[in-house]
Amino acid sequence: MCVQNAGRSRMAAVLTSHLSGGKVRVRSVGSSPAAELNSTVVAAVAELGRGLDEEFLQSLTDDVVHAADVVITMGCGDAYSIFPSKRYIDWELRDPAGLDLGGVRAIRDDIAARVRSSLGEVGVGALWLGVRKRAEAR
Repeated sequence: MCVQNAGRSRMAAVLTSHLSGGKVRVRSVGSSPAAELNSTVVAAVAELGRGLDEEFLQSLTDDVVHAADVVITMGCGDAYSIFPSKRYIDWELRDPAGLDLGGVRAIRDDIAARVRSSLGEVGVGALWLGVRKRAEAR
């Protein structure tokens, strides 16, 4: 989760869904969702053969947090309800707003590494991002 749900949390959701092979159910939400996605984030994810445009920007609710096994925030200082039985993780990530494609790629790759590590912690083998080599060649 993040504040605007237009960049980091969206990349994390798409990467988690892909790298887990669909074995992990992901919800990406924000406390104040933006009206549209960050276009540079959309481009960085498209380099991996993934899209963000098929999803809509979702609001954070207590029901979403309550239904989650793990809640990951993106270093946004977001406000959310705390449920004692939940595991909360905060990933300190730079905000992609205003960054060029190279800057957003660095955030995307950091998120991918964190997702791989988290999947390993819960015993889900991560798939390879096959399009990655072509994206790096640009």
